[in-house]
This record gives sequence, structure tokens and C-alpha cells, in this order.
Amino acid sequence: MAVVGVSAVGCGHRAAQADSGRPAATAEAAPAYAGLSDVPERLGNDGTTISVGDPAAPVTVHLYEDPRCPVCKEFESTGGAPQLRAATIRRETKTQYTLASFLDDRLGGSGSEKAVNALRAALDKGKFAEYHDVLYADQPAESVDGFTDAYLLELAAKVPGLRGPDFDSAVKTMKYRSFVTTSEKAYERAGGVQDPEGPGTPTAEINDVTIPSQYSAVLFDGDVFAGLLAKIRANPDVWQDAG
Repeated sequence: MAVVGVSAVGCGHRAAQADSGRPAATAEAAPAYAGLSDVPERLGNDGTTISVGDPAAPVTVHLYEDPRCPVCKEFESTGGAPQLRAATIRRETKTQYTLASFLDDRLGGSGSEKAVNALRAALDKGKFAEYHDVLYADQPAESVDGFTDAYLLELAAKVPGLRGPDFDSAVKTMKYRSFVTTSEKAYERAGGVQDPEGPGTPTAEINDVTIPSQYSAVLFDGDVFAGLLAKIRANPDVWQDAG
């Protein structure tokens, strides 16, 4: 299967490599979750991929993001991500994340690493998806390196049930420093030989196929992105063959 690049206007390089499989569709559609706070989330067996949604969902969207990337914020706030979240709540799609932190090296500072560490800590509390949305909604300017411990904890207070001694300590001590490192390496591997520094952010793969670079604008148009997910759900084999 050929895999083509995406994210022509994103942070970092452009390319991608498939990393997620498509589970078989269930015989009957399960009822939708009540909201994002009820959607299950888990760490994959590879130790880096964070999955949000019904494991049996017929469509898998794998995202590569850096918390400091302003183009990721565009995707998350005004692009396709709100529609993706809605599809995940409806059990039509599950969303996987590989979290990068390369912008710290390029711009200076440690905001990406601190944010990835905090997101991993939120996963332990079952609050990753909610906190992820808050971080992008309140993302500091890329050049500011504003994801400090204090700011990350301030934002965590917006997620009911997230703040507490364990979470606060994990943020302040970089408890998941090893996860931050291995997650960045997983991001870099996703670029393959063509882009050894990583595929660029945001990069999106749907059922193992990367959106073609000439259609990367689909990531930033919510209605178009929702339509694409619906078409893939209805006819997944055509999408697979297109890859």
C-alpha cells in the first residue's frame, strides 16, 4: 500500500507512515457516549500511542501533534477536530495520538515536553481528551514557551476531577519524562527514511492511509473532514485501495 504525505502547511516536515489498524465493524451500532468525559482512553501496547474512543469503531484517525504547534491549534479549534470529536463520541471513529515535542529544540524552551508530560499524567486520571482540548484552546504563542508548570496546572483546573496531589506532582516533577522521550522518537520514526525528523504536525492517517498532500486542506475544513470520515465509514475498502 502506498502512503503519501500530508500537512503541507504544518509544523516540521511533510510525510507520513501508517501506524494504526482498522478493527472490524460491529454488527449493531452501540449507543453514543454521553460526552467526551465518558469516552474511554488508553495507552497502546507500544507505550506511546494514546487511543480515545470505542476500540471497535470502524474508522481510526491517527494524529501526530506537538502541543506548541499553532497549526495543530488551528486543526483542533476551527478545523476538522471538533467534527472528529463528535464522531468519536458517536462511536463512529476512534482517535489515536502520537505526541511530539520537537518544537522545544527548534524554538528553545521546554513547553512541548512539559505539556506532553502533563497530558500523559491526565491519561492516568482518564482525563486526557478533555485536557488535550483545553491545552489547544488556551495554547500560548508558539514563540513564548508558555506551557510552564504553573500554567499547565491552571489549565488543569478547567477539567473537573483532574487536579489533585498525584497529578500536580506528576506535572511538577516531569514524572513521565521517559514517555516524552519515547513518544518523540515514535514521531520521528513515523517520518520514515524520507523524513527522519518526523512527518510534521499535524499529520493525520485514516485507517492506515495518509491524506494525500494535495488534499491536506481537508484537515482545516470541519464539514469537508466530517464528510470524508463518513465516506470512509460507508466504503472503507475504496479508501484502502486509494492508498
